[in-house]
Amino acid sequence: MTRDNTSQATRRNILKGAGAVGTAGLAGLAGCSGGNGGSEGGSEETSGGSGDSGTNPIELLHAWSSGDGNAAIAALIEGFQEAHPDIEFAEEPVNGAARGNLDQVVSNRLQANDPPSTFQTWPGKTLEKFGEAYADIEGSVWTDDLKNNYLPGPKAQAQLDGTFVTVPLNIHRINNLFYNTQVVEAAGVDPESLSSPADVVEACETIAAETDAVPFAQQTSGAWSTVQLWETVFLAEAGIDGYEAFISGDGDVDQVQAALENVVALREYYPEDASSIGFTEANKMVMEGSAAFIHQGDWAAGAYSGTDDFNYQEDWGQVTYPGTSGSYLLNMDSFPYFDNNPSPEATKTFLSYCGSAEGQVLFNKEKGSIPPRKDADVSSLNTFQQDQFDDFTNADNQPPSIQHGLAVSPGVATNIGSAFSGFLESYDAAATAEKLVNAFN
Repeated sequence: MTRDNTSQATRRNILKGAGAVGTAGLAGLAGCSGGNGGSEGGSEETSGGSGDSGTNPIELLHAWSSGDGNAAIAALIEGFQEAHPDIEFAEEPVNGAARGNLDQVVSNRLQANDPPSTFQTWPGKTLEKFGEAYADIEGSVWTDDLKNNYLPGPKAQAQLDGTFVTVPLNIHRINNLFYNTQVVEAAGVDPESLSSPADVVEACETIAAETDAVPFAQQTSGAWSTVQLWETVFLAEAGIDGYEAFISGDGDVDQVQAALENVVALREYYPEDASSIGFTEANKMVMEGSAAFIHQGDWAAGAYSGTDDFNYQEDWGQVTYPGTSGSYLLNMDSFPYFDNNPSPEATKTFLSYCGSAEGQVLFNKEKGSIPPRKDADVSSLNTFQQDQFDDFTNADNQPPSIQHGLAVSPGVATNIGSAFSGFLESYDAAATAEKLVNAFN
């Protein structure tokens, strides 16, 4: 793998190698050590939390090897190094790695007593995966400034069993319904008038009758989009109280089933090849005008903003998924702090920058997401992001996503994923509802 193992690594060297480490490099990375040398025979100053942070560069692992994520992390690092020119980075991305592969790399490193300084992870319940490895950063990173300016949703997700261990640096919204303006207008459908999940099904029926477009561009080759859709519809059907009861292991099976039945009804309006396409292909259908709606996280808009002649509020629009008004269903990325840290003070300085309004605006401008801080100046973000930020800061509640691991522990998430794999084969709402409620057992 192309990795600079010297303590004098520069950001230029890091980014220059951004395309070099593929999935084949994961096994090698798993045995590498931060700072100088390999996992065996390294100098004492690169091992454990007692090393000299003045000589140990920050070892940051992430899976943003291309696209908006790569641009976002580059902007964040550049801003940090301008503010802290004495602190270096020693690690390239785990390029080509899905998040699951990244977690495996981190797991291997922790088992070898060789943790990185920090890594990209979802916060919330997914933190339980490496729970014993994290350290309390309240006071050193989570100061009153962060506590006072993070809204309750992301602030709660930054804690593991009540202890602050990670810093969220962006917010992605899950409960969006995007649409192609020309298609819905041709069908005589007004997305702003929809007020419930049942209204979405009726709108799809109208679109199918009045146009040649696919009403609902959903992919089912991977279960994750269906879990996202179900959790959004469930939030609409059960309300915030029912949603919170479910993620606490006390869900109402009838409410769970009602949401699944709505998904079954929507299935009639999916693309014919839904089971063989991915998210990118489904989203492209909306962009090309061959589909009306798509339900997705706000990352779907990233593709729109990079496309000529497909402009927000003219060619495409977005509404909060009908029935979920007042809720901002959260996904986010964060950087945690490991107890056995190879660069303790430098890492804390970096995490503090990730928690700053400056760092978050730099990152989110490129990522297409929004800052978790309510005091961030978002005037440099695009109009869609500003609208999302306004919804976020005025939301009545900010529940965590089930699909993205914030709301449920890794074991429960596995059970839910298994239930939905079966659902996509049978579309049996009653049987799947029982499995989902029992996923916590």
